[in-house]
Amino acid sequence: MAWSGDFTLATRPRWQLRNSGESRITMSYLETLKHPIIARLSLIQLISYFGTWFSQVAIFSMLVEFGADEVMISLVAAMSMLPAVILAPMIGIIIDRFSFKKLMIVLLIIEITMTLSFMLINSLSSVWILMLLIFIRSSAASILFSAEMSLFPKIIRGEMLKNTNEIHSIIWSLCYASGMAVGGLATFYLGFDTAFLVDALLYILALFILFRLRLSLEQEVHRDTGWTMLKEGFLYFVSRKKIIHLVLLHASLGLTSFDALVTLLADFSYKEIIAVPLAIGWMNATRAIALTMGPFLISKVVNKYTLHYFFAAEGLFIILWSQLQFDFYTGLVGLFGAGLLTTTLWSYTYLLIQEEIEPRFLGRVISYNDMFFMLTNVLVALFIGYGANWGLSLEQVTIVLGLGFIGTAIYYRWFQKHYFSAV
Repeated sequence: MAWSGDFTLATRPRWQLRNSGESRITMSYLETLKHPIIARLSLIQLISYFGTWFSQVAIFSMLVEFGADEVMISLVAAMSMLPAVILAPMIGIIIDRFSFKKLMIVLLIIEITMTLSFMLINSLSSVWILMLLIFIRSSAASILFSAEMSLFPKIIRGEMLKNTNEIHSIIWSLCYASGMAVGGLATFYLGFDTAFLVDALLYILALFILFRLRLSLEQEVHRDTGWTMLKEGFLYFVSRKKIIHLVLLHASLGLTSFDALVTLLADFSYKEIIAVPLAIGWMNATRAIALTMGPFLISKVVNKYTLHYFFAAEGLFIILWSQLQFDFYTGLVGLFGAGLLTTTLWSYTYLLIQEEIEPRFLGRVISYNDMFFMLTNVLVALFIGYGANWGLSLEQVTIVLGLGFIGTAIYYRWFQKHYFSAV
């Protein structure tokens, strides 16, 4: 990896010293962002994620206005997660074969095109077209995300990689909060099409910023066929039991896939108090504020020997939220608690996975990891919709999700004893 400019040990920035292993200086997030590539990619994430969540409120509000039932809402929520499940083996090969920057340009163009196409949907009879558009856009987003998470371990390690994962999660959370809140207001006052147009314009801005990205990373040449790469990557993945366990632990964070649950709460429980777009926006914004604050509060005390306590605490917070859902405003308090630990759990378990993978297999194994994570998201979305349709109350659905994290804490405790010493 090469960046412009020559640095001696005496003049190199602190992020470069820390990355090279020549210093034990504790890094802040701001110091991590001095890395030129991390800074530009973070800015692109900030813009594109904001637009995505801005239009997400419009999509679900549109479904409610069209009269979609619980199952339809859950299917649409699942459609945004399905590509990472179905396309995972192909995604890994694409990432390992193609130039990062060129691939990212193509993916952003696809996201722009699909987002503008949302404006063509005008009734519930067109919902299947909407689902197809969401699938294509989410396919591009899945490849882009996996490509970034495969790039970072190739250029940074250790504490800087941990910080980068957390910065990524914080950006996602900030955009989730601001995008949902502003998107709810824009959808309520200006309509669905305006939200989709703003989203597309933000993607276009991210594309212009990407053009100025200076990335001088040697592309590893893979001379094997795609089928050979697929088999090689799969065999590597299934032969590493530790990685498989870490992937399953990370996938448990899919239990926090609350999009369908939030939409159903807004529609069934709160629409007499507040308009559905505003309810969806403010609920998701409240949760996202907690997602943003969490790393600043607990990141320094989470490690591989204490992680099970935080899995258990996440489960208890979700169960507490289930008991506060009877009222919109107390529900916001409970939802804040349910989001407080999620970002740190997500970023730390991702770090454990990244550090275990050999560089030449990063793209393929990361895509398998994202496949399991998104599969959990899909199953949770379907469980929420079908559970509500079969007669479970939303409170009971939420309790089940909380109990899932209690089970994950027990699973991680077993993993500690088998794979970490001095526990």
